[in-house]
Amino acid sequence: MAGTSAASFYTGLVADLYKPLKSTSFDSLQYRDLIAQYGEPALELGCGDGDPLLDLRESGIDVDGLDSSPDMIARLHRRAETRNLEVTAWVASMESMNPSRQYATVFLAGPTLNLLPTDDAMRQTLHRIKRALLPNGTAIVPLFVPAPPSADYIGSVTRRDTASGWIACRVLSVERDEGARTQITALRYERERNGMLQQLKRNWLLHWIDVDGFTALAEEAGLRTIDAPAALDHEPRNTVLRS
Repeated sequence: MAGTSAASFYTGLVADLYKPLKSTSFDSLQYRDLIAQYGEPALELGCGDGDPLLDLRESGIDVDGLDSSPDMIARLHRRAETRNLEVTAWVASMESMNPSRQYATVFLAGPTLNLLPTDDAMRQTLHRIKRALLPNGTAIVPLFVPAPPSADYIGSVTRRDTASGWIACRVLSVERDEGARTQITALRYERERNGMLQQLKRNWLLHWIDVDGFTALAEEAGLRTIDAPAALDHEPRNTVLRS
């Protein structure tokens, strides 16, 4: 089973259902504090449809964003318009980003780096982060190792009722490869609206790396590791890098 790239995964029905179905919310206060510590301007990688970027902009922070999904960036701009916010956010992959300015702080709100399918994609991203940082700039990169699927996870459903019907995401199957350090979950997104059912299947890929491997890639990119967990587990842990 092949994974779907992040740029293709978060499109169409998946982009529509991402916010109402997501299980994790990002408190903008922790990122406000990180940016206060490490400095402005800041850049969020994998900003999605605007959490926490829009709240940070509303508080007056000089922060930009990028995401590989055109649909998610379009949703972000629509949300920004309804809140009368000026936001600089554009479509680009982390591996190929080329911002027009440099940043004191580059951060990811959650372990978005784990969406990259290979160590080489992580390596390319770290080189791009180095180029995006001001001298002595800081990058905050959360990492984790996804938990192996439990018996009751396969076949599970996340469902929400809506004014016109319901929305859901169903786990169809999971393939885990410890050698390749990947886990691919086949998901089916569904929306029933006024008696009409939409369905879309996507394969969600996660790829992980241990702390030693990641810090070695960072060093290769010219980044110094300032802080890192001793080891990774199933909860995201921040790794702090300096240019």
